[in-house]
Amino acid sequence: MIDLRDQMERRSPEEMVKQLEDFDLDLKFSAGIWFFAPGGGRFHDRYVEDLPMEERLALAADLADYGLAGLEAHYPNEVNEGNIDLFRDLEKSTGIRLITIVPNLFYDSQFEFGALSSPIPEVRKAAIERTKTTLELNREMGTDFAIVWPGIDGYENPFGIDFIAARDRFASGLAEAMDAVPGVRVAEEPKPYEPRGKIIYGTTPEGILMSQKVESMLKAEENVKLMADGHSLVGLNPEVGHVLMGFEDLPYAFSLVMEYGKLAHTHWNSQPLGNYDQDLDVGVIGPEQTEAALYVLKMHGYRGYFGIDINPERIPVTQALKNCMDALRAANDRVNSLDHEKVIGSTSNPSKNRGWLEAYLIRARADDPGSLPPLPDFQ
Repeated sequence: MIDLRDQMERRSPEEMVKQLEDFDLDLKFSAGIWFFAPGGGRFHDRYVEDLPMEERLALAADLADYGLAGLEAHYPNEVNEGNIDLFRDLEKSTGIRLITIVPNLFYDSQFEFGALSSPIPEVRKAAIERTKTTLELNREMGTDFAIVWPGIDGYENPFGIDFIAARDRFASGLAEAMDAVPGVRVAEEPKPYEPRGKIIYGTTPEGILMSQKVESMLKAEENVKLMADGHSLVGLNPEVGHVLMGFEDLPYAFSLVMEYGKLAHTHWNSQPLGNYDQDLDVGVIGPEQTEAALYVLKMHGYRGYFGIDINPERIPVTQALKNCMDALRAANDRVNSLDHEKVIGSTSNPSKNRGWLEAYLIRARADDPGSLPPLPDFQ
């Protein structure tokens, strides 16, 4: 159980400056194996040939020296009992480990009307059993967590739906699976919409409420003991694109999850506010949000992986992953180069330095800050 409890620590401005000066983010990169050969969409055919898992893993292996350290895969379509040794062999030869196995609860036609929240008893039971099997495989492989995405759990027409019952079915179904395989952390991934018109538990605050609800239902002795020791068994895996689809502010959303010690993992890409889920390379849109989010993670001591979740339809996947890793490295370098004492001083005493931080960041992002007029005096 990776310890997330120090995310909840509160710091004075002076302590925060020390944290920022002493703590460096460890940019460990992971990637979802699903986008190594992206398929088509609603409006176009696939642009690249599908690849068998052996070839996808070979592409991943070539990126080990560039910084790829982890892989993420869905059960049973990407990783299963028949090919799990391929992932073991990859870890032995390259050090790239499987950090999460995700139950595929959204694609099968049986989940047309929902999976864990389905009102159809036999369908919901199938979703619970798949979640149990996936958690068992996570435990067997020693992964860090199991992402759960309620992508098909939602609705289009809101009239007459018993929303509370749907949320109860989802939460109790997840709790049942977790108690059947105790000691495995789950990381829910909120998304406000797509493929459903509205997905339940789709925003960051809803994800936190869901995590607390599920934890209140857990009864297995091992789970109860871990929670008594202050560990979150249900955390979150916020994705940059999903947060922005919901018109949330990215650094605020990350800080909210860490406030409760629940930031188990992060998924990175870029996305315009609202719109469909574009899964663009990191930094293509809104690089300032990327920097602000990294700064929040640095402020509160995030130690997890930086998962790349993109849809590189028109760029070779290896180049797209390199671009994303480099974009995060460059943003992290800019964050580390800042004068943390003045940044925190300007935000903790805003009346004394009106506009100073904005002027400072303009110069920090400039190729030649010396060509700009000097900064205003810092009070």
